[in-house]
Amino acid sequence: MTDIAGLATRRAALTMLDAVLRRGDALDQVEARACRHLELPEDKAMARAIAAETLRHMVDLDALIDARTRQPLADDAKARTVLRMMLAQALVLKTPAHAVVATGLELLSGGPRRLAHGVFGALMRGDPALPEKPTLPETVAQRWRDHWGDAMVEAASIGLAKAPPIDITLRDPETAAHPGGTELIPGHIRLSESGPVPAMPGYAEGAWWVQNISAALPARLLGNGAGRSVYDLCAAPGGKTMQLAVKGWQVTALDLSEKRNRRLSENLERTGLAANIITMDALRWQPEAQADAVLLDAPCTATGIFRRHPDVLHRISERDIADRAQLQAKMLEQAAAWLKPGGHLLYAVCSLEPEEGEAQIGQFLDAHSDFLINAVTPDELPDGLSPTDEGYVRILPHHLAELGGMDGFFIARMQREN
Repeated sequence: MTDIAGLATRRAALTMLDAVLRRGDALDQVEARACRHLELPEDKAMARAIAAETLRHMVDLDALIDARTRQPLADDAKARTVLRMMLAQALVLKTPAHAVVATGLELLSGGPRRLAHGVFGALMRGDPALPEKPTLPETVAQRWRDHWGDAMVEAASIGLAKAPPIDITLRDPETAAHPGGTELIPGHIRLSESGPVPAMPGYAEGAWWVQNISAALPARLLGNGAGRSVYDLCAAPGGKTMQLAVKGWQVTALDLSEKRNRRLSENLERTGLAANIITMDALRWQPEAQADAVLLDAPCTATGIFRRHPDVLHRISERDIADRAQLQAKMLEQAAAWLKPGGHLLYAVCSLEPEEGEAQIGQFLDAHSDFLINAVTPDELPDGLSPTDEGYVRILPHHLAELGGMDGFFIARMQREN
């Protein structure tokens, strides 16, 4: 194999992109395998950055490529993917052109190297630039426009331009040492500056953990536990579990992934909190007793976290949305059976698709006359965010835009009748 500095990193990035665009795999799922031959953390980080920025700007990168090719390259052609990577490095990551060419062309060994070299060279001579607001894939933009309107699509495009800010949840808001920032809601801070998380004040001591404000709201809406029992489903890596434990709940945290549960256990140890961790599929698990509350952070398409996971913009289809909605319905059925009369069922998804949110809960309530919405009130939410007329929480990209926006989420709090 040719020994070119940085080539292995670019091969890893290409492997990730191929898995996302050809097979529909999530970037997080394929990253470790694609980077297994890279020894240095900075090389792994660069591979991830190349893949992520290519996906973030892919529509606009394709427009540049198409403007310089006589015959359109197929969407899944290797030459197109490599050219996307080369342009993302040059225009977004500011990699020197000579390094981009040396590593990019080698990825096409035995393929259309002259074509890629010619297109890249012609583009760079023209001093190209990407738009400040990345263009969303048209199918995604139209779907969201139909659901939420033009303003939401505009906000999503603005939000896609860069990775979201870092939020943290404080273990003890009264005494916690933390890096400082803007308080979004008591006990939750948006950092003004960020760096390596483990090196920040208070992290090693367990004073706080990273958790986007949207993801922090579901557990907050269950209030104080006072020793009562709660099942936290799909719990890892543990942000909600730790929130519940701090509030005095007796937590049983269930997750299918043994690897993710190890992270949950490490987080509990670091923060000095306790929970009963179970590694099992929620659809197969049977608890010994009903709980006072169930928090179902359901598996979903994750389209609401497109800023940090731009792969969802290119791999999630209508079929994926329908499949996730079907799984969520099954999990809601399970969760409902595990709840004591008078108890609360908190349902949440980091999705911008109504099929996984409003429609899902509407169908559940139609089929379960013993469950009612316990409406969320404005004083339970950050300033600038209001519950819907139905008492749900629907978070869209433009919420808290002046502070950096929020991840897309849907939350419903329901109570089982006595």
